[in-house]
Amino acid sequence: MGRATVADIKGRDFSELDKEAKENTENTNKGSNTNKNRNTTTSDSRGRKNRRRQKKTMVVHPVQRLFDACKDVFAHAGTGFVPPPDKIEQLSALLDDIKPVDVGLSPRMSFFSPQAARRAPTITYLHIHECEKFSMGIFCLPPSGVLPLHNHPGMTVFSKLLFGTMHIKSYDWAVGAPSNASAVAEPSQTAQCSEVRLAKVKVDSNLTAPCKTSILYPADGGNMHCFTAVTACAVLDVLGPPYSDAEGRHCTYYLAYPFTKFSDDTGDEQVSIPDEEKDNYAWLQERDKPDDLVVKGALYTGPVIREN
Repeated sequence: MGRATVADIKGRDFSELDKEAKENTENTNKGSNTNKNRNTTTSDSRGRKNRRRQKKTMVVHPVQRLFDACKDVFAHAGTGFVPPPDKIEQLSALLDDIKPVDVGLSPRMSFFSPQAARRAPTITYLHIHECEKFSMGIFCLPPSGVLPLHNHPGMTVFSKLLFGTMHIKSYDWAVGAPSNASAVAEPSQTAQCSEVRLAKVKVDSNLTAPCKTSILYPADGGNMHCFTAVTACAVLDVLGPPYSDAEGRHCTYYLAYPFTKFSDDTGDEQVSIPDEEKDNYAWLQERDKPDDLVVKGALYTGPVIREN
């Protein structure tokens, strides 16, 4: 939601500015009483000098630097792509330096306000950019807002908490663990199928801004995660490549069950976890998108990205 609106509005703004500047230049040239060709040549020469001077003094905004870096880092991104270590470090450093004001955000904005009691607070998404190689956007969560447990198939994701405190619980699939096809979830939880799969907890803690950028990878780093807003908070996400049903990168939601719920059904010969480590494992089961998950699009009002 909101993508066409953002692209169209911003695109028209810059088109009108360019048109106005061109008309002003033409009117100035027409009003000259000296040699037309010489004035045109002089005007063009001055224009080129001015443009060169502007380029030298132009300050590149942090969001523009991030966009430019993403174009380079994800130029050849496809399902399963992981940037090389130096590129990961480059993007992480750029994200670490971005502050709420750099993207036009303030905790006083209306979509961060506490909401009336309901099943789940509404989450707002600010679309910055998306192409087939990567996407940039901001999730704005009011207090108690939840992005339920979901995956990022074949994707590398950078998440920068801009402000606030958020609880993150993330998982990776347990290596070599079997699925348990006999487990059945309660009907009220609208699971898509009865199969559950063992996953290992990667992160289960609060994160408070300012903090380092979090990174997850196609096969590790906590590819499946859940965000819960302890306070109002905002998260800038960079996904490379982005979700794509056509390319098999579909967002799947999960239910999480304690390890002990189904461990007896698998048999000790299949799954053997020391008692002291059982809290670090859970059974995940695919489910339908939660009915109470409401994510609405809103206009991104931060600095405009120049794509060329």
